[in-house]
Amino acid sequence: MKIQISVARQELLLFAGDHHVLRRYPVSTAKAGVGECFGSFQTPRGAHVIRAKIGAGQPENTVFVRRRPTGEIWSPELAAQYPQRDWILTRILWLSGCEPGRNRLGGVDTMRRYVYIHGAPDCAEMGVPGSHGCVRMRNADLIDLFDAVPCYTPVEICEN
Repeated sequence: MKIQISVARQELLLFAGDHHVLRRYPVSTAKAGVGECFGSFQTPRGAHVIRAKIGAGQPENTVFVRRRPTGEIWSPELAAQYPQRDWILTRILWLSGCEPGRNRLGGVDTMRRYVYIHGAPDCAEMGVPGSHGCVRMRNADLIDLFDAVPCYTPVEICEN
């Protein structure tokens, strides 16, 4: 299995070992575009792997802060209390870059930038850039993907 994320199409494809598309999901990548530098709030490009899977068994809309469940479940009322919060919900697939100097090590390290594939509130628009650098998905789609892929699944993030 492998994952390909197209920034241009705002789409995540899950492939079987051959080039057969198993699943297709709309996503939302960074509002600031693509880039690899710390503090850029951009989505990193290139070859990655899923280094860690976090949140197995948690309820849909579980709120995560620093990769830990807070005990909160996202709701419109909770969102109104914290209007500036960047919601990381349901599950986390933590990405690690595979290309030293491009997305691994130094000032471009994807994992040290805490870039994830994660769930988002139902009101978050998919198909258009809007995140702070991560790849956002609908919660039900993320659960489906999370259950389908093991750690170290290759993830390619490309502009086209």
